[in-house]
Parts: sequence; C-alpha cells; structure tokens
Amino acid sequence: MSDGGEIQSALSEWTGQTTVPNVVIKGKHIGGCDRVMESNKQGKLVPLLTEAGAIANNSSQL
Repeated sequence: MSDGGEIQSALSEWTGQTTVPNVVIKGKHIGGCDRVMESNKQGKLVPLLTEAGAIANNSSQL
C-alpha cells in the first residue's frame, strides 16, 4: 500500500498545488480551502456540487 506520495505528486503535477485540501469536483480543480470558501461566497460552489450529484435536489435523491 502506498503512503500517498505518488497520489500527492500526481495531484501536484496536475493542479500545481502542493497543499491540502486540494478540492476537485467532477474533474474540475477548484483549489484549496480559500478558493472553496470564495467560490461559496460567490454562489458558485452549490451549483458545482449539485451538478456533480453531491447535493440532493429533492428527497427522492437521498
């Protein structure tokens, strides 16, 4: 089992980010904590999560 070093290296190459969290939603790199919080303030985070199926639109999706 890997210690995660290979995954961390791959994420760094792909995103240019070496810090965690390193948030990716439906294949789109969002960024770290500050970028996620800013996306939320701008009203962009919930639509991304909804489109990715990470937020239920109605009780039948729970």
